[in-house]
Amino acid sequence: MDDGFLMEVCVDSVESAVNAERGGAGRIELCAGLVEGGTTPSMGLLQVVKQCVRVPVFVLIRPRGGDFLYSDREVEVMKADARLAKLHGADGLVLGALTEDGRVDTELCTALLAVCRPLPVTFHRAFDMVHDPLVALETLISLGFERVLTSGCDSSALEGLSLIKRLVEQAKGRIVVVPGGGITERNLQRILEGSGASEFHCSARSVRDSGMKFRNPNVAMGASFSAPEYSIKVADVAKVRTLNAIAKNIL
Repeated sequence: MDDGFLMEVCVDSVESAVNAERGGAGRIELCAGLVEGGTTPSMGLLQVVKQCVRVPVFVLIRPRGGDFLYSDREVEVMKADARLAKLHGADGLVLGALTEDGRVDTELCTALLAVCRPLPVTFHRAFDMVHDPLVALETLISLGFERVLTSGCDSSALEGLSLIKRLVEQAKGRIVVVPGGGITERNLQRILEGSGASEFHCSARSVRDSGMKFRNPNVAMGASFSAPEYSIKVADVAKVRTLNAIAKNIL
């Protein structure tokens, strides 16, 4: 952690992981499906990323996009993925689950935490969908989560800044509150200074054109809301460095 701040960069490729580390990321959150907010990455991706970077790699355990209310079979998938991620070198895990009335699912989280240990575990932005974030924070502390990732239950960390500040103050060091969601070089200083947080989460991506020379414009591999077929989003070394420099200059 440089000068009191740690930057976590979420990535979905080996290239992005390498760029994040080169830019100064202190930790990587590895996932797939960022267009859906992130899902569990393949174990092949985890293996190769671990061969290519030295910073800690935390693996997202989320079996699908959408809500955080899981069926029994989805829970089995989550447990299996957590075991496999541990086996293939994950340094930490990231997960979350809610009840139908918008509370932290303590029973399920307890079972998942048992599978994940002894690794550190972050509760992801399912937190932003809870009914009462102040109560939920105490629940996460009592369950033993090391971190919680949040945009302050708003559309971005900047919009949710007042709640993030309140959560940091309530946590009193018992859990690390990590602001995330829409963090850029334009708003990072305001978010860190306004929240009192010691870590932050970003993607720091830019778009680069596909290397394909032949292109079929009539076919798309995903739904209409998915990313364009011939553009690729990757973590940008320059953006990561800029965010890291901003964080260093605040103290």
